[in-house]
Amino acid sequence: MTAYPSAWHAVVDYARACGVEAVFGLPDDDLVPLKAMEHTDLRMVLCRDQRAAAFMAAGHALTSGRTAVCVIGKGPAAANVVGGLVEARCSGAPIVVLASGTAAKARGSGAFQELDQMAMITPVVKWAHRVDHPDRVVPAIERAFLVAENGAPGPVYLELPADLLDTEVVRTRPWRLPRAHRPAPDLEALACSLAALRAARRPIVLAGGGMRHRNASGEIERLAERLGAPIFVTASGRGCVDEEHPLFCGLAGLYAAEETLPLWQECDLVVSLGSRLEETAVTRPGFAAPGTDVLQVNLEPAEISAEWPGPIVIGDGAVTIRAWLSEFPRQAGEWGRRARAAAEAAGERVAAERRRVRDLPGIHIADLLRVMDEVLPERRVLVQENGLQDMWTYFYPHWTCGPRADSIVPSEQTSLGFGAIAAAGVKLAAPGHFVVAFVGDGAFGKLGADLDVLVEQGIGVLYVVLDNGGYGWLQAQLDKGGRSRFGFAGRPGGTAGGRPGVHHTVVDDKARLDKELRVAVEVCAAGRVAVVEIPVRLDDVPADLTDTEGQH
Repeated sequence: MTAYPSAWHAVVDYARACGVEAVFGLPDDDLVPLKAMEHTDLRMVLCRDQRAAAFMAAGHALTSGRTAVCVIGKGPAAANVVGGLVEARCSGAPIVVLASGTAAKARGSGAFQELDQMAMITPVVKWAHRVDHPDRVVPAIERAFLVAENGAPGPVYLELPADLLDTEVVRTRPWRLPRAHRPAPDLEALACSLAALRAARRPIVLAGGGMRHRNASGEIERLAERLGAPIFVTASGRGCVDEEHPLFCGLAGLYAAEETLPLWQECDLVVSLGSRLEETAVTRPGFAAPGTDVLQVNLEPAEISAEWPGPIVIGDGAVTIRAWLSEFPRQAGEWGRRARAAAEAAGERVAAERRRVRDLPGIHIADLLRVMDEVLPERRVLVQENGLQDMWTYFYPHWTCGPRADSIVPSEQTSLGFGAIAAAGVKLAAPGHFVVAFVGDGAFGKLGADLDVLVEQGIGVLYVVLDNGGYGWLQAQLDKGGRSRFGFAGRPGGTAGGRPGVHHTVVDDKARLDKELRVAVEVCAAGRVAVVEIPVRLDDVPADLTDTEGQH
């Protein structure tokens, strides 16, 4: 039997038993969570804003594949975290949010910061629960971590009211630690999916965010080789396959490279692995024609898109692929050669664009990405936003994730500032990788006071900030309608100049770019934050993006 002086002490003990190394958050003013962690080895990343804490936790969870922990107060603190939970839910980031709450005896009395937090947060998490008795603390903690990790991973909310701040909690048995279960599909569904694979002559393999950490042995690439099929990913699926593989053809839907569009127009089966097939992933012409069969594999029935015909497999993606490979003969042929040719053609076009802008005045983003690729360490993680000009990295092959690299992108919600803030959690989860956040100045501004958190904690992240003086995407949409008295972007301004502990430089001369990036790499290696600010023009956008007509 183990007795804890409070529910928070029990939570901290369980987190340590689960291997949690860092906790993100901003606790209530009673500070009991901090007292519970005081004499442990847990790292507490004290944030300035609760949304930032959720973003950092999401970045950590997406990078590590393990459940992250976020600690917040009550009332407005719970309201502030909602935006971060929405992003975590759509990103599939397993997070356990531990919140303070109004004591049961004070509910309905107008207590300080009293709010119906359960009603507000339940719709945006996988499971929400309030613990109202000390005997329920231990099972509630165990269930929270179990739910966060299993099925489609996502955020869980656990509320510990003020009654439990100084109430003893007793554990009468050993902790039951969570394990991620990897269910296999049933035999009938497997047989149906195998029949569809055998019948296909021009299949495409599409990997979504649900395949993160599920392709360590290269099952997706082996499946594509066996099928002779091109490999595409959704935005959230970046990093789950080797993007230097000869069958890799970039992103699907809105971000598809023009050379790959004929593949989508002619395909007769899409093998969708761990994707919800959200709007940007199925936008035409970078996706199959309506009515094309889509073989969908997902852990959760709710993650299956009902918009497409074709077989459905409920099960783990990696387990399903291994079952297919054991039964499916090699089928490579002309289709695979066409996929390789499309990838090579996309690479040639981008190489030509880089040669074109290399000698032009000013810094062009295509050339900036070339220099970054040459200067940054090979073992790296690119953390992205989804604004007008940081979307250059979405278009293949301006930036690729090789076998030693990874990429973290926003979900379909594309919360502004997610990438800029999540980069801190990414770095803590991958200390051996170089972490670079490729963001616009509007997104970087959302980091705000939490930039000081990175400085205080010694979290060495490089921010490459594309400064167009505001919200470039909104300005681009406004400009399509002609002149307006409104405006979202203007002359590039400053971002982080003068912030103590931040290495900051503005580079507007391409002759200095290589040198300044190398200096920034050394700064980050020493555990400091570096900001390299690049003034850019609003019209410096990928050619593939000019025809999207306002879709975002």
